[in-house]
Amino acid sequence: MQRWLANSLKVAISAAILIYLGWQARKSLPDLQGQPPDWWLLSLSALLCLAMVVVTIIRWHLLVRALELPFRLRDAFRLGFLGYLFNFVSLGSVGGDLFRAIFIAREQPGRRAEAVATVFIDRVIGLYALFVVASIAVLAVGLLRHPHEGVRLLCHLTLLGTAISTLAGFVMLTPGFTNGRLSQWLGDLPRVGRIIRRLLGAVRKYRARLPVLIVAGLMSVAVHSLSTVGIYLAAVGLPGEAPDLVSHFLIVPLGMLAAAVPISVSGLGVFEGVLDVLYVQLGASTGVMTGTGFVVGLCYRAITIGIAIIGFGYYLANRAVVRQVMRQASETGELDAALRVAEVARLRAS
Repeated sequence: MQRWLANSLKVAISAAILIYLGWQARKSLPDLQGQPPDWWLLSLSALLCLAMVVVTIIRWHLLVRALELPFRLRDAFRLGFLGYLFNFVSLGSVGGDLFRAIFIAREQPGRRAEAVATVFIDRVIGLYALFVVASIAVLAVGLLRHPHEGVRLLCHLTLLGTAISTLAGFVMLTPGFTNGRLSQWLGDLPRVGRIIRRLLGAVRKYRARLPVLIVAGLMSVAVHSLSTVGIYLAAVGLPGEAPDLVSHFLIVPLGMLAAAVPISVSGLGVFEGVLDVLYVQLGASTGVMTGTGFVVGLCYRAITIGIAIIGFGYYLANRAVVRQVMRQASETGELDAALRVAEVARLRAS
């Protein structure tokens, strides 16, 4: 019941934000009508976004193999694209990360906690790379001196978030954290203690494989660069003016960071809202109108839904297995266990 209420609230929040953004854009959208889009740029944008998803799946495969778990690349693509599909069709009840966690856990008997840990460590690395990409854009362009006070504040918060997350990463990788009194206390907690002990075990193994984490981090930077350039090409391909490419390296990561906060359905509405506000603030010199970011965000959503069709193909080929595993996971409590692991991972990531 609580989960249903939470999901309903997320749907309501997404709908409210989208309705508000559409109402805000009502004056500028008529001016864009009749101007044909550049379909070549939009097609190239879609290809870059697809490449982003592919690199993300390969990164996860690398993290799984680093723990010496038997996991084929084709299995990573199968679960990766199915998880991507679940981000759109689950309405938040079983998102893509939880779906991957449940399936890889069932395919790794005896080492389930470590397998699940790879999913959430993959997410943490991806979120950290968002901060890094945005911080590089802030420093490279000198946005700390931007005339708008709100943009300057956002840039300072971005740099602060990068510094804090970098420090947290160093702390997590120190032997004292995974073997000290704090980790022992966390491991003795009721219900989640055993899970935490397994997660800490996975962190210890990754600490011995720092080159893998470095490669995964660089792949994450590539992922966010592909998505940023892809969204920029979509903005240029659509009618109207858009901020320059460098500004997008701040706008897009911040939009995705905001969308990662679990207050809406897969960030729907939140991402578009951040784009709309930052488009106007950072594109004022080129005459970007209110509503442009909203339209670009919706275009990006359409592209991602198109990519999710690949996951639907995997689902049609494996629908009996998917239904059976999800039903068994719900009946045996594995879904709730995965949710508890997700909460632990969020706490560690923060």
